[in-house]
Amino acid sequence: MIRNKKTIIGWEEWCALPDLGLPGVKAKVDTGAKTSALHAFDIEPFKRDNQEFVRFKIHPVQQNKTLERVCITPLVNRRNVISSNGERERRYVILTPIVFLNGLSIDTEITLTSRHKMAFRMLLGRNALRMAKLVVDSSKALTLGKISNVAELYTQNTERDEI
Repeated sequence: MIRNKKTIIGWEEWCALPDLGLPGVKAKVDTGAKTSALHAFDIEPFKRDNQEFVRFKIHPVQQNKTLERVCITPLVNRRNVISSNGERERRYVILTPIVFLNGLSIDTEITLTSRHKMAFRMLLGRNALRMAKLVVDSSKALTLGKISNVAELYTQNTERDEI
């Protein structure tokens, strides 16, 4: 019998969201969160050709408010989410590929929320971990690799097609 090998990751990992034009985002792995979450602000839903989209801004690099990106992607859903502090919040849900530094790519749902007070721009939740067959070793960090100068990735990737 052939079994899919599970990849061990640490409590924080780098990933990319290429369909959003985000070549590097450091994510905190959160097994307590069902759905992944991405930092977003100035969130605006809109319709184009009878399809719902969402436009939002993001500061993709921790502690760098000068680097800002505008993302546009189809809107999948709106969902009530209870945050870690117990507050209920209505969030927009998108579906986008996440690509890890080891080349693994999965399509997963991500909720959009302000994480401006949080250390990480993204939370990687249980659903994504399960789909990617990832196992978390909370004593480790950045097991898939490191990005030393993430801001440089963004200066190299300034051109992007809009949907």
